[in-house]
Amino acid sequence: MKIEKRKIYWWNSWSWTSIAILLLVSIPLLTIVFNLFTKPGESWSHLYKNLLAGYFLETFLLLLGVAFFTFVLGVGTAWIVTNFNFPGRKYFEWLLILPLSFPGYIMAYTYVGVLDFTGPLQSFLRNTLQISLDGGALDIMNMPGAIFILSITLFPYVFLISRASFLQQSRTYQEAAAILGKDRWQTFFKVALPLARPAIAGGVALACMEVLNDYGVVKYFGVNTFTTGIFRAWFSLGDATSAIYLAAILLVFVFIILYLESWQRGGKRYSSEVTINRPLLRVDTSLPIKLTFSLIMTVIFLVSFGIPFLQILNWTSMTYEAILSSDFVYLVLRSFGLALISGVVIVIVSIILLYTLRLNPFYKLKYIVKISTLGYAIPGAVIAVGIMIPFLWLDKWLIGLFESRTQLFFTGTLFVMTYAYVVRFLAVGYNPIESGFQKVGIQVNEAGRLLGAGSLKTLWKVDLPLIKSSMISAVLLVFVDVLKELPLTLILRPFNFHTLATKAFDLATNEMIAESANAALVIILTGIFPIIFLNRLIRKREF
Repeated sequence: MKIEKRKIYWWNSWSWTSIAILLLVSIPLLTIVFNLFTKPGESWSHLYKNLLAGYFLETFLLLLGVAFFTFVLGVGTAWIVTNFNFPGRKYFEWLLILPLSFPGYIMAYTYVGVLDFTGPLQSFLRNTLQISLDGGALDIMNMPGAIFILSITLFPYVFLISRASFLQQSRTYQEAAAILGKDRWQTFFKVALPLARPAIAGGVALACMEVLNDYGVVKYFGVNTFTTGIFRAWFSLGDATSAIYLAAILLVFVFIILYLESWQRGGKRYSSEVTINRPLLRVDTSLPIKLTFSLIMTVIFLVSFGIPFLQILNWTSMTYEAILSSDFVYLVLRSFGLALISGVVIVIVSIILLYTLRLNPFYKLKYIVKISTLGYAIPGAVIAVGIMIPFLWLDKWLIGLFESRTQLFFTGTLFVMTYAYVVRFLAVGYNPIESGFQKVGIQVNEAGRLLGAGSLKTLWKVDLPLIKSSMISAVLLVFVDVLKELPLTLILRPFNFHTLATKAFDLATNEMIAESANAALVIILTGIFPIIFLNRLIRKREF
C-alpha cells in the first residue's frame, strides 16, 4: 500500500513538465526522422551522384586530422604542465585555455590575413629579410589549413579534461611506477595515459562534435562537408528534403562518435582504492629541458591565441572609428540581450529537470532528463533544419486559419531562435546547475518539506539561494556559447537580422576582414570570462 502511494506521488506536475520539455527539445530529431520517409527532393539525385562522396571523404578527413592533432596538443601540454616545473608553468595553466574564446571562423580569416601577401608576415619577409615567397606558399585555404585552424582552436577541450584527469590521479601511482624502475615518461604511457583514457576520449569526442558543427571555417576555406552541403541544399537549391537527408547522414556521424567514445570505455571504471588522494609531485628537470618546455608552450600559445589576437587588435585600431557607431552599439546590445535571455531560459529549464529528479526517485526520469540534454551533441545546422520545417508547416496552417494575415507567425522570429538555442545549449547550463544541486545535497530540501513547505516554495526559499553561484555560472557559459554560435543563427535569424557572430562572418566573407575585427574582438573578450572560471575550478582540485 505504501509503495503504491509513492508511485502515484512520483507522477506529479514536475514529472509531466519534464516530459513536456523532452518532447519540445526532441522536435528537431523527430522532424529529421519522420521526413526521411518522404520522397527525396529534386536536387537529391544531383547531390547523390556528384557531391555525396566528396562530403563523406572531406568530413572524414577533417574529423581524423582534428582528432589526431587535438589529442597530441591537448594531452601533451596537459602532461607537461601538470607534471613538470618550468618557467611560466602557472601562467600556461590558463593561457593554453584562451583559444577556446576564439570561434573557429574568426581564427580562420585572421590567419588568412596574417599570412596574406599584404599581411604582417610576408611584409616582414619582403621588407626586412628581402625574401619573397611564392603566392601559394602560405595558402591555408584548403583541407590542411582547416585542420590546422580547428585543431589550434579546439585542443583546449582535450587540454582541460586531460589536465583535470592527471590532477586527480594519486601520487601513489607515481611512486609505485618509480619503485618498478619507470621514469616519468614511461609512467605517462604505462600508467597515467591508460587511467586518463576515458576522459581524453571524451575531450577528443567533444572536439569532433565541434568539427561537425562548424560552418564558418569550412565555408571560408572551401572544404565541402555535410554542414556546407546542408546550407547549399537549403539556401542555394531551395530543397528542404535534401537538406534533411544530409542532416540525417550528419547525425550518423554524431552517433558513431558517441558510440566509439562509449565503446572505448567498455563499461570500465577507473577508481582509486587509496583512501587519501595525494597530489602529484612535479619534477624539477635540468635547465635546458625547463627552457625547452617553456619554449614549446610559448610557441603553442602564440600560434593558437597570441598572434591572431594581436592581429585582431591591430585591425580594430585601424577601423574602430569607422565601425563604432550607434548601429554597432545596438548590434552588441541585441546580441548580448539574445544570449542573456537564452541563458536565463536554459537555467530555468535545467532547474525544472533537476528538481524533478530530487522530488521523484523514479529511475526512468533520469533517462528523460539525460535525453533532454543531448542537443549539444547535435550540429547546429541539423537543429536549425529540424526546427525550421515544423514551424514553416505551423505558419502555413495559421495563415490558412487567419486568411487576412500573410506574415509568418513564428518562422524568422527571435522566439524560434531562442527555442533553438535552448535545444542546442541545454547541456551547457544543465551541468553547472547539476553540480550545484549535488553540493547542496537533498537533506536541505527534505528539511524544508518536513517543515510544511510545498515543493515550489522549498525550491524558491531553500534550494535556489544555495545554488545561486551555479546559476550565474550556467548563464555565463550559455551566454558565451550563444554569442559565438554561427550556423544555427544563420539559418533561423529574421531577415536582415545580425548578431556579432553573423556580422563578423558576413564582413569577412565580403573581404572586409579588418572591419569584422571589431565584432570579433567583443566575442573574444567576452569568451575569456568563463575560461578564467574553468581554470579556477580545476585549480581547486589541485590542492
